[in-house]
Amino acid sequence: MYGAPMEAIERALTQVSDFIWGWPMVILLASTHLFLTVRLGFPQRHILKGIRISFSRKREGQGDVSQFGALVTALAATIGTGNIVGVATAVAAGGPGAVLWMWLTGVFGISTKYAEGLLAVKYRVVTPQGTMAGGPMYALERGLGQRWLGLLFAAFTAVAAFGIGNMVQANSISTLAETRFAVPPWATGLVLMALTAVVILGGIKWIARACEGLVPFMVVTYVLGCGYLLAIGWETLGDSALLILQSAFSGQAAVGGFLGAGIKEAVRYGVARGLFSNESGLGSAPIVAAAAQTRDPVRQALVSSTGTFWDTVVVCAITGLVIVNSGLWQQGLKGAELTNAVFAQAGPIGTTLLVLGLFTFVFSTILGWSYYGEKAVEYLIGAKAVLPYRLLWVGAVMAGSVATMPAVWAFSDIANALMAIPNLVVLFLLSGVVARETRGYFGPKGPPGGGATSPGGS
Repeated sequence: MYGAPMEAIERALTQVSDFIWGWPMVILLASTHLFLTVRLGFPQRHILKGIRISFSRKREGQGDVSQFGALVTALAATIGTGNIVGVATAVAAGGPGAVLWMWLTGVFGISTKYAEGLLAVKYRVVTPQGTMAGGPMYALERGLGQRWLGLLFAAFTAVAAFGIGNMVQANSISTLAETRFAVPPWATGLVLMALTAVVILGGIKWIARACEGLVPFMVVTYVLGCGYLLAIGWETLGDSALLILQSAFSGQAAVGGFLGAGIKEAVRYGVARGLFSNESGLGSAPIVAAAAQTRDPVRQALVSSTGTFWDTVVVCAITGLVIVNSGLWQQGLKGAELTNAVFAQAGPIGTTLLVLGLFTFVFSTILGWSYYGEKAVEYLIGAKAVLPYRLLWVGAVMAGSVATMPAVWAFSDIANALMAIPNLVVLFLLSGVVARETRGYFGPKGPPGGGATSPGGS
């Protein structure tokens, strides 16, 4: 009796999730990227400046962590299973052309991540405990006077965090460990739970410190490993790149005999997975951007924008090229199954790279999203709720490691979409503020007053 109702709930949640993350959300988020790119004068042209600033660990103003620490914490939450399994899903469903649309989504998404970071710093506040707090909920309340929308955003974030940022991440690594190495899920859960507790109970400073060591290592190792896979398949690399370009606009491969996905599917799955991977427009990353030790909203906006660059323009793109170049996407494999087969082509090196990549990506995502969730709860209830939330978070890691996930995945996707809606409202309505701050910083006179601003802006 229990199985049938549960299956019905899973089907209903999946249908709602598929609808929300179909064309409605794709069009809404993509149009936001394009609108902000034009409105802000193509902030992508400042990406090198943002990268240069991001590597500075010097304290530039009030805040809890360095700008680099804020960036890597946001990257920790953003770079996850979507950068590996999600890319494979896009290629399997949308064909090789999905890789180009995913990449373009990242390029234009830089503008949205830039705007989110700027508003986060401009409208942040100092809490009674002396820490920084910011993000879409504060921009909605202090910038638009719409506290009720801020409360909605915070509620959706607190709920979504347990799904996409915790349980499904823990489940993906416990499943891989059981499949590859016959490790019981409960054992993986215990290890993950202990590691998570050690870090998050120390707060944002410990989280940022862990991410500063983990994120650069995992990104560099993964990119180098993908480079190795491309090197051993170099003979077909040119054809694969051409295939991606041509099938993005034709929906049909020029070589290789793939006759499946049309251009509609290439666009839909490429854009959707790109949006889901880099979280530009979701409203999560600006929560940690507000904690940065920065003297000017624009400087942190530049740093925040590099997160989308690294996540999608670099990591997702190279993953997509590896998958297309393998040729295995033509054999009907999907998602994790396709990813496993692709990396297994390189033997033990490929398998090790996949396991190491997934474990570090998953663990870092659990750390980053824990901060998003606790700041949302702090906004809703107050600082007294932070410690109970952290303890509940640690327990959820074990629950996710041993549970079945279909309903949790679907529910998490829905909550993520509900987060995005109030965030997109504030981005559109305060785009004039972002444009004005940007002009003031990059105008002939440079940053006003040396770029100094007080927490909360004006």
